[in-house]
Amino acid sequence: MFSNAKDFMAGKAAKAYVNSLIARYGSVETLKIDSSHHRIEVVCQLTGEGSPIGVTIEKYVVEDQGGKKIIRIVESSATRPWLQAVIRDHAHGRSIEVPAWAASAL
Repeated sequence: MFSNAKDFMAGKAAKAYVNSLIARYGSVETLKIDSSHHRIEVVCQLTGEGSPIGVTIEKYVVEDQGGKKIIRIVESSATRPWLQAVIRDHAHGRSIEVPAWAASAL
């Protein structure tokens, strides 16, 4: 139960954080974190798209790297084939630094 509440609150904070990063491209409608299964679901409304786009990080890993917290995407899926290809080409296996508060929630 605690994990569900933590995931809910982390999802709210992460949604606001990601919205600040992608404001130029659109907005996040929903962001759900399931830390027990290392899974994140995001639904975005991107500028110019007629309907929302979904991205699911099926599996991620959080690690310490030089005193910083990083996340690595291991598996993912998207509702648009082109976006799936972009994620696989540019995000899978790449170390992405995350704020400490976010890493502790993941």
